[in-house]
Amino acid sequence: MNSNNLTIALAQISVMDGELEANLKQHLGAIKQAAQQGADLVMFPELSLSGYALSRAEELALDSKHSVLRDLSEQAVVHQITIIVGCFLQNGTEKPTISAVICNPTGELNYYAKQYLHVGEEQYCSAGKHNHYLRLKGYKLALAICADFSNPQHGRDAGEDEADIYLASALISATGYSEDAKILANLAATYRMPVLLSNHISDTGGWQAAGNSAVWNADGTVAFAVDNTKTCLGLVEMTGNQIVGRTYFIHN
Repeated sequence: MNSNNLTIALAQISVMDGELEANLKQHLGAIKQAAQQGADLVMFPELSLSGYALSRAEELALDSKHSVLRDLSEQAVVHQITIIVGCFLQNGTEKPTISAVICNPTGELNYYAKQYLHVGEEQYCSAGKHNHYLRLKGYKLALAICADFSNPQHGRDAGEDEADIYLASALISATGYSEDAKILANLAATYRMPVLLSNHISDTGGWQAAGNSAVWNADGTVAFAVDNTKTCLGLVEMTGNQIVGRTYFIHN
């Protein structure tokens, strides 16, 4: 069993729909403070850079060389931290994808596109076709974006591919949180791997998000939850099967 210590920061920040520069500023502050708190990785919610502005997906879609992504990549190198952010990403002649951009401490960027779209998203976005895994300090981390985790195949793939940890960036509303939490708990218990959730706190795309970013143990029980809708980091320290979490409130 891997006994390396891995610290993951689950970022809860205020997001304004369509305001890339203002949202970037929120990201940069959270990244700096996550690094100061010793995080190896900081994960933001689904579409954290743009907000859940589906009808503006084409307008807000970034290309891989966009200045916002360059700025984030630079911060990953400066702070030697892995950063996962959410955005609409240009997709050639197809509709944009709902994507996660992984900024590595080496300066390299990787991308994952949401495969299992929520009802209505297909009108504006294309689905991804491939799973994505990160390797960090000896751990294999599976990456999911919101409705991915609701499709049994996604969790099954992670289990069959022997992922150690399942990371989910999402937009979960206050009314939907209880049901989605059951799905995430079941996924953790079924495949015997911790599941981490980074959720929105703002009103975005007409949804009032629930916050309450959390971690489920490999037996499906809650190991830690920030239990609020405030701007903060859920700092999760993992060593083998041991999980310790604490809430750190972000200072502007």
